[in-house]
Amino acid sequence: MESKLLLGDGFEVAGRRLGASGDAVGEVVFNTGMTGYQEILTDPSYAGQIVVFTYPMIGNYGINEDDFESDRIQVAGIVVREACKDPSNWRSRRTLGELLEERGIPAIEGVDTRALTRRIRSAGVTMGLVTNELGGAAERLGAAENYGDQEFVGVVSTKENYGWGYGGREDFGESGDGYKATLAVLDCGLKFNILRRFAALGIQSKVFPHTASADEILASGAHGVLLSPGPGDPAKLAGVVETAKKLLGQRPMFGICLGNQILCQAVGGSTYKLKFGHRGSNHPVKDLEDGSVTITSQNHGYAVDADSLDESVAVVTQLNVNDGTVEGIRVKEADASSIQYHPEAAPGPWDSRKYFVQFVDRMIQAK
Repeated sequence: MESKLLLGDGFEVAGRRLGASGDAVGEVVFNTGMTGYQEILTDPSYAGQIVVFTYPMIGNYGINEDDFESDRIQVAGIVVREACKDPSNWRSRRTLGELLEERGIPAIEGVDTRALTRRIRSAGVTMGLVTNELGGAAERLGAAENYGDQEFVGVVSTKENYGWGYGGREDFGESGDGYKATLAVLDCGLKFNILRRFAALGIQSKVFPHTASADEILASGAHGVLLSPGPGDPAKLAGVVETAKKLLGQRPMFGICLGNQILCQAVGGSTYKLKFGHRGSNHPVKDLEDGSVTITSQNHGYAVDADSLDESVAVVTQLNVNDGTVEGIRVKEADASSIQYHPEAAPGPWDSRKYFVQFVDRMIQAK
């Protein structure tokens, strides 16, 4: 069945339907990773977005039961050059197309995704529509709410507290016996692999909705606080920023991706939107404190404004080697730091897992 991708600037391209019928409306972004499509589909940071995969074949190792990063597909839709119909992997249980249809996600294949990516790099991200209902498509896209006007964290954040330990998800109130420390996670769009990494290091996580107060978090008895990744414009998260302010200095704090931007705002800084963002598994980052360079997995459309930070309060600790954008900060008068990329690397390289270890060490020392 014929489908179409229509961009907000009027550009359109034809292809074939993949996944469910109907419309997918969202901000059109691209990801340059060669693998990890299942993790990308289920990453809450992609809520409200249509993901263009630059790698020409997607789905070649199928969909398994282990690599979901949340409890549902989070992307609005996807665009691929070719979707593999006959995947080969011992863990595969279904094809990419079958998963998309099962979960009601419209998508399109048969598109020159690399040419589309060049267009996005030149013009910047824009709203788009994927549909197999071709009549009136431009009108439906024109009536859609702009990505930047929406607040997605409230959609993807957990609605109830829960715990995570050695065996995976568990009841919130279970004892922390047998763990080195407990961690309070403020869920703004959390990936499960972050919790898996902490559990592998002997940390029991207590996950809170993004609306949780500082008093609730401190009352849990956790030894540290994580500001999680998540979708959308960080400037819309005044409540979360206020909570982070109140927690500064109370417990060791670590921010990842959106959490980096929240920490920045909590110390008086600001953020801005990138032209087309960083989404992929090969972004080089330099640590200004130890001189090392790591290859990182990234997924964000906003960045910290380095000039907005008061150097007497917080310092930039890491920079993107490609474009010089801020990749990490450290607060001087509180045990708090953050990074803009994903050290849990699902998908991506494991170079930056050391930052998990460093934060766990800080938590244990502060107990």
